[in-house]
Amino acid sequence: MPSLRISDIFIHVCAGLAFLTLPLLFMSGHTGNEGILPIVFSLGYWIFGLTYIGIFYLNSYWLIPSLYFQKKYLIYVATILLMFVVVSYGRPFEHLLQHQRHLKPPPTRVFNPGQGIPHQPGGGPPPGPGRPRSMRIDIVSIFLYIMTIALGMAIQVTRQWRNSLQQISRAEADRAQAELSFLKAQINPHFLFNTLNNIYSLAITKNDKTADSIMKLSNIMRYVTDDVSKHFVPLQLEVDCIHDFIELQRLRLSKKVQVDFSVKGELENKAIVPLLLITFVENVFKYGISNHENATITIQLTASERSITFYCHNKIFIPAGAPIRTGIGIGNAKKRLEHLYPNKHLLNITNENGFFSVELILLA
Repeated sequence: MPSLRISDIFIHVCAGLAFLTLPLLFMSGHTGNEGILPIVFSLGYWIFGLTYIGIFYLNSYWLIPSLYFQKKYLIYVATILLMFVVVSYGRPFEHLLQHQRHLKPPPTRVFNPGQGIPHQPGGGPPPGPGRPRSMRIDIVSIFLYIMTIALGMAIQVTRQWRNSLQQISRAEADRAQAELSFLKAQINPHFLFNTLNNIYSLAITKNDKTADSIMKLSNIMRYVTDDVSKHFVPLQLEVDCIHDFIELQRLRLSKKVQVDFSVKGELENKAIVPLLLITFVENVFKYGISNHENATITIQLTASERSITFYCHNKIFIPAGAPIRTGIGIGNAKKRLEHLYPNKHLLNITNENGFFSVELILLA
């Protein structure tokens, strides 16, 4: 039997007492002046009560879990039929009524003075010792047996169905959590790999700004390692990361590239998924800069009371005929938005006339 909580035990006790009280309520009006105490202390009363209570718990907490739920249907049906035969021959309800008959006054016998033979009021002959006893069927006992089996089955099937729903919910939550962890694990190495490549280029050329770029990277790594494990972080931390990333990119940009980065609104008391916006910013610098043509990169973030709006726009610089490969970054960002901003985000990505733009609106 599975473990029961205190509340479950209380419910079972109350249900058992209610079941044992029902016969007393129906029979109390037919006991004359004797009251219900003789019924309570009668053997038939306890045979009746314990029979059906025992059948209920035997079926609910042993037969159904051990046989029915284990798909041993043949053994389960055979056991149920065996108990049915025992109840049919035992007639527990009839034993209960025998006590009521003992409490009633004996029926008045009518004597015929002419014959001197007593007969029943109904006119039938009295049963003689040689008359065979007819086989009686206790319909009430059989009905109560069927109801007890059906009640136990309904309770256990409902409980099994509820447990299955809970297991499905937990499995879905675990799957989503595992997928998010996998996406983050992809984001971090991808982001750091590109940034380290930039620093490596500066170091090869012995650029004086190498130390400054390492400090910027240190700030980004601190954000990545300390806060990326959380589902949501303060918006200010994400903005600081974007700022450091842009400054790190400026170290290798030529004068032909102009970066327009602006932040508007109140950032306090706002939260966002970590490394969500930086994914789009990284993509801008991957395809939006050129050493031979003028280029303008626009990155805007606006925080209002009920929403966070991010916008970026850049011209696409790629070799002729080569497709734009956004890599795993934007694809992962879309999946994270679906998990963590269900029905609370609007993402619009356009690629027209040689320009690439992203507009993302996150609702509070």
